[in-house]
Amino acid sequence: MKDIYSFNKLSQESSCIHLVTTKNSKYPLNFSLALHTNQNPKDILFNRKTIQDRFPNMNFVVANQTHSSNIAIISDREDIGWRSEKEAIRDCDALITNQKGVMLTILTADCVPILLFDTKLKIASAIHAGWRGTKENIAIKTIERMIDEFGSNPKDIIAGIAPSIGRCCYEVDWSVAKYFTNYKNPFDKIGDRYMLDLPNINIQQLLTVGVEEKNIEMSNICTSCEVDNFFSYRKENGCSGRFMSMIGVKNNS
Repeated sequence: MKDIYSFNKLSQESSCIHLVTTKNSKYPLNFSLALHTNQNPKDILFNRKTIQDRFPNMNFVVANQTHSSNIAIISDREDIGWRSEKEAIRDCDALITNQKGVMLTILTADCVPILLFDTKLKIASAIHAGWRGTKENIAIKTIERMIDEFGSNPKDIIAGIAPSIGRCCYEVDWSVAKYFTNYKNPFDKIGDRYMLDLPNINIQQLLTVGVEEKNIEMSNICTSCEVDNFFSYRKENGCSGRFMSMIGVKNNS
């Protein structure tokens, strides 16, 4: 696997391991990694195995994402939901772990994946932030959970905002836009439509809870604009494919 996206800041942390997958026509289903979208599970498991082969000393954790603000702490080293959707963590959209050798994963095709790493305490987190989760402050709640459970200092946390649909393409109506009017420059208004900027809103949430701006890295990739490289539910009119953003603490750190 060489067609991946990674963040400069997270890559500089010797204890952190992370990556964001891309579409790849060399693999089944263009390298989709989702077991929950009714694609052939054998193809998905084949694709997942190529990732696990790349990181043979890591255990992979998958959640059953429901656009909630529910957060799970992963305290054991084991595969969860990696080979079966039924075994995925129920009703959860953010994962946190301090366990070495555990890879936390998020599946998306437009929603905002956020990868967090506490550089001092070696704690990893992966967040799925669609508009509903963003409305419920899932990024803030995840940082607060890292503080409460592990004593994290937000100033020690690096954040990577992975590819997601941008304000250039994310058109919503007032029933959605109305939840974000308290943020700075949350959308562009075009007639009775609103071009919502979810990545920017999530960055503001991270700043609000104490993450430093210098520690936040944006991919600046819109999944709709770059649909050749990333799955986009909107651009592809309801695609089944999902790419995966993942982060963990290296086993030998």
